Amino acid sequence: MDPVARATVLDFHRHRIGVFGAGSVESLGWRDAASQQRRFSVIADACDFDGTSVLDIGCGLGDLRAFLDARAHDFSYLGLEHVPAFVAEARVRYAAHPRTAFVQCDFSAVALPAADHVVASGALAYRCPDPGFHLTMIRRMFAAARRTVVFNLLDATAFPEHPLLVGRDRREVLELCRSLSPHVELIDGYLEDDFTICVRRVPAEAAPGDRYPTENPR
Repeated sequence: MDPVARATVLDFHRHRIGVFGAGSVESLGWRDAASQQRRFSVIADACDFDGTSVLDIGCGLGDLRAFLDARAHDFSYLGLEHVPAFVAEARVRYAAHPRTAFVQCDFSAVALPAADHVVASGALAYRCPDPGFHLTMIRRMFAAARRTVVFNLLDATAFPEHPLLVGRDRREVLELCRSLSPHVELIDGYLEDDFTICVRRVPAEAAPGDRYPTENPR
């Protein structure tokens, strides 16, 4: 992400922090807690996190860490986040949690550490002068993932015009993901303007469940 885009994102979150408070889901840019948790539920259903390592790209306040606590066991968690106030709050919240760390950085400009599962929830939704930024990040996330990359994106066919956030073309994203691995799953239907893609290095031992309708455009 270029310096101007990065500064714009920081200003957006500083404004939201001023309005809603540093510890709120609204400060992260989510519509509400329910929409954030809905996305997390899809991610948790898509992967077996037990006994694995998790890299959370654009982790915000580390809310995914708390969500996975109720769904998985014996996992390690590393969150990367570029908003200093979010990292400071996350470190306080999870100070007593073992195998949990937060790093303040521009995740698009650093080498991504290897992890079993690489997750990005909301991190690829920002506008950027480079129209292929999200595709570059997906490639980099897959390179860092030993097992699975799972991420969500706003859907270009449903998400309205916005000065900071942007919907993505799911067909374009699927084409890229299928060039990385034949084991690609598209999950949608959980929110009207969002979709999740899970890219596995090997086939899943079992389907993540039938909680959401799925679509696989050709």
